[in-house]
Amino acid sequence: MSSAHTGARPPARRLPLHWLGVLPFAAFVFLFLILPTMKIVVGAFQTPDGSFTFDNVIGLFTPSILSAYWISIKISIASALLGCLIGFAIASAVVFGGLPKWIRGPLLTFSGVASNFAGVPLAFAFLATLGPVGILTVFLRSNFGLDLRLLGFNLLSFWGLTVTYLFFQIPLMILIITPALDGLKREWREAAEILGATGLQYWRMVAFPILLPSLLGTLALLFANAFGAVATAIALTGSSLSIVPILLFAQIRGDVLGNPHLGYALAFGMIVVTGIANAIYIWLRARSERWLK
Repeated sequence: MSSAHTGARPPARRLPLHWLGVLPFAAFVFLFLILPTMKIVVGAFQTPDGSFTFDNVIGLFTPSILSAYWISIKISIASALLGCLIGFAIASAVVFGGLPKWIRGPLLTFSGVASNFAGVPLAFAFLATLGPVGILTVFLRSNFGLDLRLLGFNLLSFWGLTVTYLFFQIPLMILIITPALDGLKREWREAAEILGATGLQYWRMVAFPILLPSLLGTLALLFANAFGAVATAIALTGSSLSIVPILLFAQIRGDVLGNPHLGYALAFGMIVVTGIANAIYIWLRARSERWLK
């Protein structure tokens, strides 16, 4: 019996089958995220004949391109700030405001859908609602004598694009900040009340410092989300607003005046900006998870 055991072969090592479920996702990420990113980075440092150059990246520092980046950054900051404020107010009302419990499920479901609703459908929806002959524009002008253009609002402008971005910024804020609000322990508030703290003092001295990393991280994520929204900006404003997605589209669409490698450089700059914002979000999220576990 002992010789039989010693002569037996060790069991063959099996490939862990649970990793097979990850393979489609890994293939998708490689084909549609990593490869295009590598193509953009390499193309940003190439001439049309394939030789190495810094001219495309240096071209990003021309006044017109810097102005486009600055306008894009301002739109992203404005939509991120407004999205954080409004989304935080809605999430707080759902978690702490005493609203019926059945509201939370539909709200989070809608937020999950709306946070990914962008591009041409979103641009068409806002043009049909708030455009020059949109439903709401005509209704306000016909029934109340309010002309949005005379009031200074133009959908194809800075604030028009900012308002459009809020459609997916606010739901994204709700999705991200709701778990953080759920992480605020009831014992912390009870302890603050025992020590004589008012509701405002609790939020100012206890809740807000704990939520601050989550709020700042979400602000960075919303900034990156707005800065990378290419299809919505192109479909909505066309060439009426000088922002980075419009310049990028003009360079890569293939006409006589286009320079695809300058377009690669523009996209590379967008990757750098959104990459920094996402890195800030990941770092701040790791800090917030220490308290909210």
